[in-house]
Amino acid sequence: MNSSTPIETQSTNVAPSSVAEPVASDDAHAYIKKGSKAYTRAGIALFLAGFASFSLIYCVQPLLPDFATSFGISPTQSSLALSVTTGFLSFAIVLAGAFSQAMGRKGLMFCSMALAAVLNCVVAVLPEWHGVLLARSLEGLVLGGVPAVAMAWLAEEIDPKDLGKAMGLYVGGVAFGAMMGRVSMGLLTEIASWRVAMGVLGALCLLSAIGFLMLLPASRHFVRKPGLNLSFHLQSWKTHLQNIKLIKLYIIGFMLISVFVTLFNYSTFRLTGEPYGFNQTQVSFIFLAFAFGIVSSSMAGSLADKFGRTPLLIAAFALMLAGALLTLMTPIIGIICGVALVTTGFFVGHSVASSAVGAAAKTAKGHASSLYLLFYYMGSSISGSVGGWFWQHGGWPAVVMFTGSYAIAGLLLIYAGVWREKHAAHQVL
Repeated sequence: MNSSTPIETQSTNVAPSSVAEPVASDDAHAYIKKGSKAYTRAGIALFLAGFASFSLIYCVQPLLPDFATSFGISPTQSSLALSVTTGFLSFAIVLAGAFSQAMGRKGLMFCSMALAAVLNCVVAVLPEWHGVLLARSLEGLVLGGVPAVAMAWLAEEIDPKDLGKAMGLYVGGVAFGAMMGRVSMGLLTEIASWRVAMGVLGALCLLSAIGFLMLLPASRHFVRKPGLNLSFHLQSWKTHLQNIKLIKLYIIGFMLISVFVTLFNYSTFRLTGEPYGFNQTQVSFIFLAFAFGIVSSSMAGSLADKFGRTPLLIAAFALMLAGALLTLMTPIIGIICGVALVTTGFFVGHSVASSAVGAAAKTAKGHASSLYLLFYYMGSSISGSVGGWFWQHGGWPAVVMFTGSYAIAGLLLIYAGVWREKHAAHQVL
């Protein structure tokens, strides 16, 4: 995923000391290169950001059956604990890209992580379901300051030739956080309760936010813009929405997350029911499949450099389709293999697509990233809840049909784009 794209037009000059974040290094104008101390610190800091933010977002996924039991609600209603978070997150990300221009990247990310961690602790003590949904909505709202801003920070500060690897490390942190958030929640719930689990995770993520603040290097190429220039932001979003390549990437992001989240949401209900009857600890172990995501996202950059982005995206959707079909098997080993394939395909696809956004956006990269993540999390929110209807009315085969249709549509979209490019090239010749 080597991206040689330029930095945002408004960010190519180093800001005066009165408005830019302070820089202590003599080579303040230089990009952060692989092998440097700054690169290592940035990698660890963004790994922590990915871990904290995504463990907080998805920590409720293994708890959906517990919510249904504790509050006397249906599986579809229970899925709202995740859907409201990702729904508010999708819109907050777009706004965060604009606010970060005025507040600064690092400060906004830290405040977002810290506030979300505190809200997670609040969820642990709320007695009513509607209170839980409100707190989870606010959690999604404040977490909008992390994903798009982190991607923009990487695009601005990391040497373009090292961007693919750095993005892979960040997505690896996302995968690790998503895995550990789910697994630890299942284990802690089995030992104590889901309320204790939510509180412990909130405290851990608050510590991660502090570590992030201490480690992330100061921005070198970011120019803070006091106030909110609404016309600038609207024009930036409009420009990106007129870019066909970006639109395709946004749709791909929507499809990737729709398959992934829906399958994981309702696999918890499937495995806790007959004929499996798994307990929370046993169900949580299925999320160890995220280890495949950590490895695949880290490798995706090198593979994209070697084979190109399009073959990697085709492989991603093909793996997800094959994995979804494998989960139709009754033996648990088949389900585990299917989940592993879906996870691998998802993280390969997401790493490639998110990096490709930077390549397709010539200016205002933060705005381009925020729109990608708007579509991405809307897929999680909408499809994650709609999948509940399929689960309740058709069981697991209906869930696989629903998610499989997304994977097939993704393959068709990519193949159609390849055909058009070849056809256009043939016409020119």
